Amino acid sequence: MDETLPLILIPGLLCTAAVWEPQIAALRDIAAPTVTMAHTRHALMQDIAAAILAAAPPRFALAGFSMGGYIAFEILRQARERVARLALLDTSARADLPEQASRRRGLMTLAHMGKFKGVTPQLLPFLVHPGRLADEDLVGRITDMAHEVGQEGFLRQQEAILGRPDSRDELAAIACPTLVLCGAEDQLTPPERAREMAAGILGARLVLIPDCGHMAPLERPAAVNDALKAWLRA
Repeated sequence: MDETLPLILIPGLLCTAAVWEPQIAALRDIAAPTVTMAHTRHALMQDIAAAILAAAPPRFALAGFSMGGYIAFEILRQARERVARLALLDTSARADLPEQASRRRGLMTLAHMGKFKGVTPQLLPFLVHPGRLADEDLVGRITDMAHEVGQEGFLRQQEAILGRPDSRDELAAIACPTLVLCGAEDQLTPPERAREMAAGILGARLVLIPDCGHMAPLERPAAVNDALKAWLRA
């Protein structure tokens, strides 16, 4: 592998570049990581992917966390030949079920009414492992990111997520080295979604991180870093 291979990191819903800080520090010796914030600036998945591709080098490794995985699938739809390696972290190839879409719209309604509060204590149990709820540093990072994204960014993100297509039929066309990673206790995009993606992508490596919820890059950075290093070196 070229040691200077560009690596584009895409954050998730209500996340900033801070979600990838442990990985940026750990991977600089084997890749050239950059984080895109296009996921907060556009309300259509197609436009987010197009903006990332417009700023990207001709060929690159791509890692998407949560919503970032949805964007990665759209990037593949638009320019599959430019993606040299793919990592999908705590995400899903499926579109929202009706009840999931309804919950999103409910949160959007609250935000439109001026009741956006970022990541609330009620949402945190769905984001991190129960054993990490008292981790003030971790919880502080998550809430700080949500506040930075803000109400308007959140609304654009939810609009883009609601409009995304189901990507399961496209898994078999992915031919680059692929890592599928998930926290073993992820409640938002549970391990069965990761297993589904890994089974559909020829040669994909599946990694489940024990004692970890949805926010794997921040919850268990050492384990995530090890998995990403192995993926980049494969």
